[in-house]
Amino acid sequence: AKAKRSPRKKKAAVKKSSKSKAKKPKSPKKKKAAKKPAKKAAKKK
Repeated sequence: AKAKRSPRKKKAAVKKSSKSKAKKPKSPKKKKAAKKPAKKAAKKK
């Protein structure tokens, strides 16, 4: 029973980690995208 339970917990942990990893990279990308246009606009001015 313990052997059957552990893989399920591992799968759940993998799903949680994948979701957290997927969410974390998106926010920095949004911040970088917001910063890049501002820098380009400043260079044009």
